[in-house]
Amino acid sequence: MAGAGLLDLQDNNRSIRMDLIRILLAILLPPLGVFLQEGIGKHFWINILLTLLGYIPGIVHAVWIIAKR
Repeated sequence: MAGAGLLDLQDNNRSIRMDLIRILLAILLPPLGVFLQEGIGKHFWINILLTLLGYIPGIVHAVWIIAKR
């Protein structure tokens, strides 16, 4: 029983680390963060458009996409 709880904790820590990496990438290159979270879909293309219109809106959208998970 205790082993299963430890595995869940390790998976949770790994997930948190991956989210932090995605957020850092989203700050540097917003479409990359969205791509890693969602793949090439509508959110990716929306983020490309927002990033072209202004870097800050692209960052906000990318962090929102990553954080809403």
